[in-house]
Amino acid sequence: MQKRIIEGVEVRHGSGNVFADLELPDAGKLKIKTGLVVEIRKAMRALGLTQQAAAKRMGIPQPKVSGMMHGDFTNLSEHKLMDCLNRLGYDIEIKVRPASEPVGHLTLATT
Repeated sequence: MQKRIIEGVEVRHGSGNVFADLELPDAGKLKIKTGLVVEIRKAMRALGLTQQAAAKRMGIPQPKVSGMMHGDFTNLSEHKLMDCLNRLGYDIEIKVRPASEPVGHLTLATT
């Protein structure tokens, strides 16, 4: 990671994954889950759903929706978050292709 000093403060260029930059375990999964939750929030807003209505539609208890809206989604798998988006009327497409580097990357692309 590239670093430089600006006005006496060390600044580093991020990798594009804040969780990896913070050296958290499972950084790739956290990035994907965060992206899915962001899309769920957008979908709820676009559909005008309350947490209770969204919970019913997604098939999860309202307290889990509340937790998700406050950044606690550790108890929900990537698969469940994708299922929630499907239940909110969104398609999910997963593409697999050869990597340009020896180790591939997991990326979430949204529209």
